[in-house]
Amino acid sequence: MPPEVWFPAMGGQAHVVVAGDEHLAHQARARIADLELRWSRFLPGSEISRLNRCPEQDVRVSPETLSLVEHAVAAWHSTRGRYDPTVLPALRAAGYDRDLPLVVAAGPAGPGSVGSDEREPPEQPQLAPGCELVALDPRNSTVRLPAGVEIDPGGIGKGLAADLVTAELVAAGADGAMVNLGGDLRVRGTPPAGGSWSIAIEDPFDPGRRLGTLGLGDGGVASSSRLRRRWYQGGAPRHHIIDPRRGLPSDSDLVAVTAVAAEAWWAEACTKSVLVAGLPARLADVANVLLATVDVDGHLDMSPDLAEIAA
Repeated sequence: MPPEVWFPAMGGQAHVVVAGDEHLAHQARARIADLELRWSRFLPGSEISRLNRCPEQDVRVSPETLSLVEHAVAAWHSTRGRYDPTVLPALRAAGYDRDLPLVVAAGPAGPGSVGSDEREPPEQPQLAPGCELVALDPRNSTVRLPAGVEIDPGGIGKGLAADLVTAELVAAGADGAMVNLGGDLRVRGTPPAGGSWSIAIEDPFDPGRRLGTLGLGDGGVASSSRLRRRWYQGGAPRHHIIDPRRGLPSDSDLVAVTAVAAEAWWAEACTKSVLVAGLPARLADVANVLLATVDVDGHLDMSPDLAEIAA
């Protein structure tokens, strides 16, 4: 059996597979924990929390955190703001102001919902301010956020972590590696059984059912759904996919998107962009990505090139 570990990380379940040195999978676990300590918005001592507490100041951060903010800002520009890491106030206003298990614990859970919160939603939506004035100084490894701007690493942090950790595993001698952080995953090199890595596309309406299976040699895959991470606030359903143009959970005609790209961070940004845009998605804003989308009626649509590699 190949070295393989499952463990909780970054708000979900992590799955690491390494072809090669059996100790590397456990090193990957430690590295993912290190990145979570730097990036989690739920940890007061994280670099992201410190950055969010210090607007209009040059905050020195680690190279990893500088890279995370650089990638988030780049994704915001590339998707014309449909992916926006500055939706944190809107997430809080929608009730996602604690780690998800605590949101779940706020009220009774039932099939199709993960919690209930009797607090009334705010009268005014919290519109995302965007990244235009975020200042990055790579030479000094500092980030300056303007007043009113806070960063939520969210899924792009998981995607970038998968990119970083798989690269480090291969550099350390692994023949191949897969890191899956709650649906944001990256594969590199040769899998333990040879051939290509097998990646399932889940049915968002029935997680036990597969819509297809991808054969991937090297690249990133991200899946996002507004049918997951759901709760109620003041009797209204909420989810974590925020439309930055409205400051509210997305109500587009798509419920789930899977994206395949060269890197997991970009695949993740594209899932959020397309979910918010709905059909027809503006594919010009999500370059170099293959897409599988599921609409509110359960209809699956795939990019032609993706359909060719999906069984």
